[in-house]
Amino acid sequence: QVQLVESGGGLVQAGGSLRLSCAASRSIVSADFMGWYRQGPGKEREERELVAGLYKSGSTNYPNSVKGRFTISRDNAKNTVYLQMDSLKPEDTAVYYCNVDFSSLRPVNYWGQGTQVTVSS
Repeated sequence: QVQLVESGGGLVQAGGSLRLSCAASRSIVSADFMGWYRQGPGKEREERELVAGLYKSGSTNYPNSVKGRFTISRDNAKNTVYLQMDSLKPEDTAVYYCNVDFSSLRPVNYWGQGTQVTVSS
């Protein structure tokens, strides 16, 4: 089992920045995938949107809605993955979740508890 704990959410004005952190209870060196998803107001769990993905190869992917504004990174020494969010918009308001895959573990996929990000206009 792996526990993921997010932090860094809060209330920010449009145009501002936040950095989210996701601390894992074990080493993330072997993680096959680390990502940040968000669930907007009134949306169901199944509608969570991937906003940043980081693969073991080092490649990343972002949807057009956040490309150039969001950056995912990792610190293996701290077992932590980050999401730097700049130029925030009101439509970025959501609960943000950390998600990690370890293909060597069962289960493979883990979620954090979420952290609220609210962007005021």
